[in-house]
Amino acid sequence: MKEKILVYPIIVTECNDETGHYYGVESPNIKGMVTDGKTIQEAIIHAEDAIATMISDDAKYPEVQNPSNWKLEENQSIMWVSVNMTKWLNDYGKTVRKNITIPEGLNNWAKENNINVSKVTTEALKQLAGI
Repeated sequence: MKEKILVYPIIVTECNDETGHYYGVESPNIKGMVTDGKTIQEAIIHAEDAIATMISDDAKYPEVQNPSNWKLEENQSIMWVSVNMTKWLNDYGKTVRKNITIPEGLNNWAKENNINVSKVTTEALKQLAGI
């Protein structure tokens, strides 16, 4: 299967305020997309996830804008983020509700230990499927 990889420019803003030093991220390509990170690397990873989350339900992905027209402030820079939508949708895409049956003792243990049974089941199925 051919993967759908998108590449979007983002605006990274270096911030220093009462919460400390961090990098804010936004993209005029993806209306409403805002995220941040303690480091540039973390901000880019968060931007990839935020973009994928924002556009995952779109039938047609937003067209890439030319960032040379964007007006930047002194503490801002343009970076590019690649988003593998095929992988993201396989990992986090649309979910379906399933009823499962597990032993009562395990159910009680899961509740007592704040275990997300849906997450554990999903991870086990992915492991069995090799993804």
